[in-house]
Amino acid sequence: SPPPSPVAMTDEAVGHYCGMNLYEHIGPKGQILLRDRDVPVWFSTIREVFAYTILPEEPKSVLAIYVQDMGRAGPDGNPPTDAWIDARTAHYLIESGTVGGMGAPDALPFARLEDARAFAERHGGRVVGFKDMPEDYVLRAPELAPRADLEPVGAPS
Repeated sequence: SPPPSPVAMTDEAVGHYCGMNLYEHIGPKGQILLRDRDVPVWFSTIREVFAYTILPEEPKSVLAIYVQDMGRAGPDGNPPTDAWIDARTAHYLIESGTVGGMGAPDALPFARLEDARAFAERHGGRVVGFKDMPEDYVLRAPELAPRADLEPVGAPS
């Protein structure tokens, strides 16, 4: 049977690892739908989505994984609420000169490879697929110290 559709993010959506409201953060969010749970597991960053799939202590009854398409993001760095795409088919820009949710470098998902490459031309980094996401990138402690060479995903180029 086809996977369930993504769930609309509400004001009650709280990040699984950070415990903070998702609307408090810029950049793409993620959700994982599980077989034995009625509500999504929400994520403030895309790296957290990948960590959830890697960490052995997390449930493996995944029905669907969705991330927000940064190709549709506005100038504030936030994609529209209906910009959910299948995480397994997305193209991810990593190691770019931008920061996402939680003020840390993050993987930025794009539905279209052309959009990911265009963003990489402006901000650096490299594009990888879901299966090619480096585990060391996902599990490495994020750099939280401010750096002059990083800008929020919604900052003008």
